[in-house]
Amino acid sequence: MTSLTPKQRSQAYEQSIDLMRRCATDDGFLASPVERDNYRRIWGRDGVILGLAGLMSGDEALVSTTKKTLLTLARHQGPHGEIPSNVDTTTERISYGGTTGRVDADLWFVIGCAEYWLHSEDDEFIDAMLPALERVRFLLGAWEFNDRGLIYVPQTGDWADEYLQTGYVLYDQLLYLQALRSFCRIHSHVHGSTDHALVDRATRLLHLVRANYWFNGEESVDIYHEVLYRKGRAAAPHRPGHFWMPFFSPTGYGYRFDAFANVLTGLFHVGSSWQCEKVDKHIGQIVPKEMSLLPAFHPVIEPVDRDWESLQMTFSYSFKNNPYEFHNGGLWPLITGFYVADLAARDYRSKAYRFLDGIHRANAMEREGTSWTFPEYVHGRKFTPGGTFMQGWSAAAAVIGHNALEGKPLFRVDHDE
Repeated sequence: MTSLTPKQRSQAYEQSIDLMRRCATDDGFLASPVERDNYRRIWGRDGVILGLAGLMSGDEALVSTTKKTLLTLARHQGPHGEIPSNVDTTTERISYGGTTGRVDADLWFVIGCAEYWLHSEDDEFIDAMLPALERVRFLLGAWEFNDRGLIYVPQTGDWADEYLQTGYVLYDQLLYLQALRSFCRIHSHVHGSTDHALVDRATRLLHLVRANYWFNGEESVDIYHEVLYRKGRAAAPHRPGHFWMPFFSPTGYGYRFDAFANVLTGLFHVGSSWQCEKVDKHIGQIVPKEMSLLPAFHPVIEPVDRDWESLQMTFSYSFKNNPYEFHNGGLWPLITGFYVADLAARDYRSKAYRFLDGIHRANAMEREGTSWTFPEYVHGRKFTPGGTFMQGWSAAAAVIGHNALEGKPLFRVDHDE
């Protein structure tokens, strides 16, 4: 597939910025400006991701909307520290999740507050957010349950809210690590000193992630549960490690490739250079030649598979996870945008541009005679647009990728802070 021209990329970028502006309201970013389900609300996860893209863009209105998003979320914080999954500011209806809460809404909120503050140097903002951030910090500690360093995530408890992941989910541990780093950076600024206990907590989590989610034939002193780990490694279909394991729970390990989590290991400097190369190689094997986009999870769950019955029972409004759709092998511009940022940071520019072009091509797809529909995902085999259209974070993915290739950081709170 031929590369897009610089002019085509520029036009695609402007289309993406335009949709982000359409998602911007006086209360923050909507997940989508379309009237479908609850997408036309201020979302914790979606809003922060759009906010990160807005910060990278430097567009004053989008930067301002990032701040409004965070303020709205803090204003509707729950009594135990819960950050809303989404808020309808017209009716004041607040959702903290569906059948379970959304762990990652709290994690993205912390990350978003730190990133906005570092971008804007708005000390008054971070001072005003401290009470909300402290309540989140307490709640996250409680979600460890056994005070052993990893947060426990119920099924449907994060962005993959209609998929089969539960327990110690890697994606959430990585966000928790970045949230702890954000807390460290904020504490250092506010108090003029280092919170050594907090730094130790973040360091401990880093070691836990490295030790428990990559099977490489070695056992670390940081194994969370020796029996689970040994059984998981023995049963793993890919040994030595080709990618990071997606989760483990009291009943064992999951083995499907979680693209979002594996990309975050690179962005958050968890994986070594050789581990990143392994992940790159695996991505190269599963990304279709026809469409340079990452699947949410791979391989797909088919009707003949053991997990199919459970997957069929996991949905909010209607079943979405047929093979190659939605989380079940659907191709996501969102995840691909983060991968472009990771590739750009590692100076793999040619590959990064190829995946950025994949995002633009997906975002430009037609539906009912209208182009630039910004689909939520693309069918993993038919390469047709699917899910909710005019999806804000599909536009954000293009903005993130574009600006990462311009040398702008996605995360200012880095691993050395």
